Amino acid sequence: MPAVEQRKKVRFPSGDTSCVAWHYPGSNGGCVIMAGGTSVTKEPASDLFAARFNDAGFAVLAFDHRRFGESGGTPRQIVRFDEQVADWHAAIACAAGLPDVDPDRIALWGFSLAGGHVFRVAADHPRLACAIAQTPLVDGRAVAPHALRSMTPLALLGLFGRGVADALGGLVGRPPILVPTSGPRGAVASLTTPDATDCDRALDPDRRHTNWEQTVAARISLRIGGYRPGRDAARIRCPLLVVVCDQDQSVLPGPAVRAARNAPESAVVHLPGRHYAPFLEAHEQAVTAEVSFLRKHLDPGDPG
Repeated sequence: MPAVEQRKKVRFPSGDTSCVAWHYPGSNGGCVIMAGGTSVTKEPASDLFAARFNDAGFAVLAFDHRRFGESGGTPRQIVRFDEQVADWHAAIACAAGLPDVDPDRIALWGFSLAGGHVFRVAADHPRLACAIAQTPLVDGRAVAPHALRSMTPLALLGLFGRGVADALGGLVGRPPILVPTSGPRGAVASLTTPDATDCDRALDPDRRHTNWEQTVAARISLRIGGYRPGRDAARIRCPLLVVVCDQDQSVLPGPAVRAARNAPESAVVHLPGRHYAPFLEAHEQAVTAEVSFLRKHLDPGDPG
């Protein structure tokens, strides 16, 4: 039976709300916890990779961060970094209690913004078996200038104007001011780098995810430049695999490579292509490297 037909929805508490996840039952005791970046919900974020990980015998727990997708939390579509990191901690606790999971054989997998979260979460969980950060955002300060140059002056003014209005409105309880998560150059969107528009064909080519709301509260534009989870790399004690794309224009490969060097036990896989290449032309290379890494560190019966 295909993995997607075997998965079941589970809910776990996080903060003052709860998160919803897909649980794919595994057969070897290992488990991969998965989530996507910014407003990407669990299905477009994880379906392509989760099925392959599950076919290799691993359980998967793919979840929505609070305020997004099917998870709780209001107001909606707001990214709060500390909240999302707390959701990962809650997901680890949930996975450890699943009947098909060995608590000592849990891995993390995240891409883009969630790939950055992986650095922070792994640093705080020495019991993790391993972690995978795919095209991760590890240093907002390093990538922000490139992202700003990818915007037209008028769009930049519009985004920051909405960001300020959204942040101020949030202080008095007004609904979030939403902008598209990505868009072409000239659009007032959270990200307009040259590869930002690859998102739809990479994550939802068949337009199946009709409930995926591709918007985010505009206040993220004021905060993303200060988010630097790569600084936690030196505290990571589990094996870490960092997957970068050499032509990535959204998070840039250099910051992730530099952060990986600071992790005590890390490996870097370079793929050709842009930010979403692991979901597109470089998918087989990405999934082969990641399954091999998981087998080495999660499956005691595999010689690695």
